[in-house]
Amino acid sequence: MQWTEVSVITTNEAVEAVSNILQEAGASGVKIDDAADYDHLKAGKYGEIVDLKTIPHRTSGAEISAYYPETIFVPEILPTIKQRVSDLTKFGLDPTPGTVTTKAVDDVSWATAWQKYYHPVRVTRYLTVSPSWENYQPVQPDEHVIRLDPGMAFGTGTHPTTRLSMTALEMVVRGGETMYDVGTGSGVLSIAAKYLGVKQITAFDLDNVAVRSAKTNLDLNPIAKDIVAKPNDLLKGIHQPVDLVVANILAEIILPLIPQAWENLNVGGYFLTSGIIADKLDEVVAAQEKQGFIIDNILQMKDWRGVIAHKPTEDE
Repeated sequence: MQWTEVSVITTNEAVEAVSNILQEAGASGVKIDDAADYDHLKAGKYGEIVDLKTIPHRTSGAEISAYYPETIFVPEILPTIKQRVSDLTKFGLDPTPGTVTTKAVDDVSWATAWQKYYHPVRVTRYLTVSPSWENYQPVQPDEHVIRLDPGMAFGTGTHPTTRLSMTALEMVVRGGETMYDVGTGSGVLSIAAKYLGVKQITAFDLDNVAVRSAKTNLDLNPIAKDIVAKPNDLLKGIHQPVDLVVANILAEIILPLIPQAWENLNVGGYFLTSGIIADKLDEVVAAQEKQGFIIDNILQMKDWRGVIAHKPTEDE
C-alpha cells in the first residue's frame, strides 16, 4: 500500500499540538524528530547513552511527520492542517515556520522510520525511558526503566513537558497514593507514577488512539498491569476523589480542568500540571489560586513550565 507523508517543520514548543492536529486529521501514525530530545545528551547530564554523531537528527526545531493511507485524500485535508497549525498562535504557541510538505512512501519505509530516533534516555533521577526493542538494563540500583513502544502515534516520552511532570511526581509521591492521569497520551506518566509507588491509577484521554497507545505501553511494563486506561473528556463525570491529579496538557485545557481537579482531590492532595508555555503561566497559576489551590513549586525547562499545587487542609 502507498501512503502519503505529511511533514510539518515547527518549533519545539509546538510539537505536541502539531502532532495532535495531524492525528485528528486521520493519520495512522506520527513520527517526531525534535532537537530538544537530544539536548540532554550533548550536555551529558545523565551520562552519554548515545553518540549523537551516529544518529540522524535535527539540530534545531522539530519535524513532525504523519502518515495517511490511500483511503484519505490528502489534498482535501491539507488546507485544514495548514490553518490549524497557523492558528496555534491563538493559544500562545509559536508554530513557525509551519512549513507543510507531502510525499509518497511505502509501508516498509515509514512503519519503522521512527525507530532510529528513539534510544534509552535517563529522564529524571530515578526514571529512564527505553524503547521496547532495546534490552537496556538499569545501571544503578534505584533506576527504574519504563519500556515504551511509541509506535505510530506518539513521541519518545522525553519532551520537556513530560520531564517536568515526571520530576514533579518524584517530588511529591511518597507511596500508596491514588491518582488520575488526565490526557495520558502514551501512558508514560502513569507508568512512572507506578514505579515511584502510586498504588492505584486511572488514565484518561479524549482520543481513542491515545487510549490504545497507552494500553499497549502498559502491557510492556508488568508493574503497570493494574492501571486502567479509558476514554474520557478530562474529569467530566468522575466523582471519586484521589490523592493526585496529573495533567500534561496545554494551558487552555488545564483551565477547565482546574475545578474538576478540585472536586476530585482529597484534602491535601496534589495537582500536578505541565504543558504550560511560559507566557501562560500567570494565567494558570491565578486560576488555580482562585479555585483555592496552594502553589508549592514552579518547575521550568526551556520555554515550558510545570506547577505543583495542593488542596489545602483545614488548618492551612
